[in-house]
Amino acid sequence: MAFGFKTLQNLQEKLAADSIKIPLAADVSPLFSERVIYGRRAANRIVIHPMEGCDGTPDGKPDDLTARRYTRFAQSGAGIIWFEAVSILPEARANPRQLYLHDGSAEDFRRLTEHIKQTCFRKNGYEPLIILQATHSGRYAKPRGIPAPIIACHNTNFERERPLPDSAIVTDDELRTAEQRFGQTAKLAKESGFDGIDIKACHGYLLGECLSAFTRPGPYGGSFENRTRLLKNAIQAASAHKSPGFFITARIGAYDGFEYPYGFGARRDGQVGPDYAEAITLCDLLREQYGLELVNITIGNPYQNPHVNRPYDSGISSPPENPLGGVERLLNAARAVQKAVPSLSVTATGFSYLRQFGPNAAAAMLKQGDCAFAGFGRQAIAYPCFVEDLRERGALKPEKCCVTCSKCTQLMRAGSAAGCVVRDSEVYLPLYKESVLKA
Repeated sequence: MAFGFKTLQNLQEKLAADSIKIPLAADVSPLFSERVIYGRRAANRIVIHPMEGCDGTPDGKPDDLTARRYTRFAQSGAGIIWFEAVSILPEARANPRQLYLHDGSAEDFRRLTEHIKQTCFRKNGYEPLIILQATHSGRYAKPRGIPAPIIACHNTNFERERPLPDSAIVTDDELRTAEQRFGQTAKLAKESGFDGIDIKACHGYLLGECLSAFTRPGPYGGSFENRTRLLKNAIQAASAHKSPGFFITARIGAYDGFEYPYGFGARRDGQVGPDYAEAITLCDLLREQYGLELVNITIGNPYQNPHVNRPYDSGISSPPENPLGGVERLLNAARAVQKAVPSLSVTATGFSYLRQFGPNAAAAMLKQGDCAFAGFGRQAIAYPCFVEDLRERGALKPEKCCVTCSKCTQLMRAGSAAGCVVRDSEVYLPLYKESVLKA
């Protein structure tokens, strides 16, 4: 299905015809209401989601293209900038240019966060909250440009054609070291001017994979208590550096999109489909026992089932489902957690596929109490000034919106810096021609 909707009514008619429930509101003003989390003020409900640019220096520092992206985000005026995935260890990097926060790069990060806040304040009269997403790439580690996987357990969804040796399985001692490294990264993030740190547990990376480690023996696998141990301990280590000016949050993959026992949030009846019971239990636990006030809910695995977490209608292959149904599933995941744990502020995702109508769905979700914040990922890469346009015009310009072509992802998979080939062609089209088309 190609996205060709010209009016909100056109989209509503298609949703009704396909029996897909995506709420839409003509009034987008709820997106510009304030929200207080952890005693801090978010000026609006719009979140720039963590989208990796793969444009750091070899030693993990932000580079020129990194600064360019975040300058544009800062000028646009989102209430929260959820900074892209930053590695906690050199061997945990997903590519040789993934950002990596350590003693030698902390000052560079501090200069960037200061620049982001000053830029936004000069343009919009307020500073955004900036959250660093701390990650261990696990199965997708590629620190030197070739795969060097570190896995929680074997998984046939990934290893059917290329089984990995048992030596790739991370040891319990290595997991305990990773827990402490999340704490050290939190300390550095705080010193570098970030307002919070996200302990990333989604999209098949190490903490997310541990959530689904049903077949792993020992203290990090099997039972719910054990499968959540790495995430809980990493949050505990990071919480040692919590203060009134620095908070802890998490991005949780509520459903991996795989069958049990190879995916978190999977139904137990042998069918592929979401069961959010464990995700809800986990989020309630993080709220009540670990003091988290904010979580970011996502689903799917971008390497294996990209249509689940990034609905699209064009790209390398055709999606196996109606992309609007994929958007509905993403919104339902956030809604399920928000309704079950109302004391949490849930950030929802899935709006970018809807192009110029994404804000209408986000505003409706907010109005209905289905989420507290609305995150935009691909849309922000393609259309970095979308928040400014929405605030000033009450609508987005269709000709600036993300077209969900997945070329930004192709750039990342090819080992290049990632950005929008269509809307930012002066910078990224030459990179696409060199790294993707020639290959």
